[in-house]
Amino acid sequence: MLTQDIRDSLFNVSDLNQLKCDLNGLQPVDVGEYITKLPEEQRAIAFRLLNKAQAIDVFEYLPTEVQEELINSLHNVQVAQIMEAMSPDERAELFDELPAGVVKRLIQQLSPEQRQATATILGYPEGTAGRVMTTEYVRLQEGLTVGEALSKIRRQDEDKETIYYAYVTDNNRKLVRVVSLRQLLFTFPDVYIRDISSDRVIKVKTETPQEEVAQIMKRYDLIAIPVVDREERLVGIITIDDVIDILEEEATEDIQKLAGVSGDEEALSPPLVTIRKRLPWLLAIMGLYIGAASAIAPFQSVIAAVPVLAVIMPIFSNTGGTVGIQALTVTIRGLGVGEVTSRDTFKILRKEILAGLGTAVVLGITMMGLSMIWAKPEERWVGLVAGTVMATNTMVAVTLGTLLPMGLKRLKLDPALVSGPLVTTMLDTIGFLTFLTLISLALHVLHLPQ
Repeated sequence: MLTQDIRDSLFNVSDLNQLKCDLNGLQPVDVGEYITKLPEEQRAIAFRLLNKAQAIDVFEYLPTEVQEELINSLHNVQVAQIMEAMSPDERAELFDELPAGVVKRLIQQLSPEQRQATATILGYPEGTAGRVMTTEYVRLQEGLTVGEALSKIRRQDEDKETIYYAYVTDNNRKLVRVVSLRQLLFTFPDVYIRDISSDRVIKVKTETPQEEVAQIMKRYDLIAIPVVDREERLVGIITIDDVIDILEEEATEDIQKLAGVSGDEEALSPPLVTIRKRLPWLLAIMGLYIGAASAIAPFQSVIAAVPVLAVIMPIFSNTGGTVGIQALTVTIRGLGVGEVTSRDTFKILRKEILAGLGTAVVLGITMMGLSMIWAKPEERWVGLVAGTVMATNTMVAVTLGTLLPMGLKRLKLDPALVSGPLVTTMLDTIGFLTFLTLISLALHVLHLPQ
């Protein structure tokens, strides 16, 4: 890890020869972090200090925007060498972010083998197993012995992304078995692969959603999983480092959607990027709150007649919204990590309602007590209405926070589309309308004192 002491020492080095020595002695991921934090005009200089092997490894750890900067600043020969050495899945991810003209130029510089591998991955839809897989894997024929298999791995598979698993195929590349490197190393050379390999292969299709792939690998403790096409032919594998990236990407996306942030905004994004990512959501949320405010507008005379309502209503808004977001967050998280599915809707709803009942009683009593403390003696009846509506709104909040993401999941949509501000606005509108309507009825129908 690039500690603060190491980072400070690197930034303070004025001797380029010393910096070159230091950078080539660090782990690639740490060098990538260092280069990313440099001013834009210094990144290419630091990158050129790396030896060829280190530069190739470091490039894959750089953010896409930094990679694009370096592509534009390096010579074509250097760029071609880096592109050729990148793993196909990392290269495809980079090409996704680059302008079409740049991608076309880079693809033309690749060898036919790497060009085909990249085109294969880019041919699958985003967010699927086919799009995140790598075509670098160890493939063995059924008829090989262990000795022949190990010899083949030594000769041909040195540059593969992982060799822990070897996948056994028939003559049509159909995946039939899997064998681990451990089994190969601890078995006599003349034993046939088919006698030690397993035919219970855990695999995914090219069209399998990437989050589902991550859950399968987590469930079965795999460090790699094979990807097959519709004819069961082996076309690639997904490794554990890809899954970590997927989980981080999905978690980031869910958190940002829940908070009302569009796109993949980073903590150190430029101010203009932050404005572009957040402002559309804020304007949309403002529009929603205009709807909630419009629900209050007809009751201005009621609020004027009972001033304590202006003190009570913000508590309705904050508490009801928080309850809803709590239920929403737990439900989305459960769906995201595979703890529950849409078939568990009624189980989760039952749990939330039972928990909500206890919460509703406590919040209702608290609201009632606060209202009676703040209200004038002749207005203390408002506390009964406030406590009742708070308890009711709590039950509505846990119900919406559970059913909305579950409903989206049943419709095969992303549950995280239900953002926190959306739920808060819905609960505000429901709570305000209910509360003010009951107060209005009490004033005009029951002729309660004001």
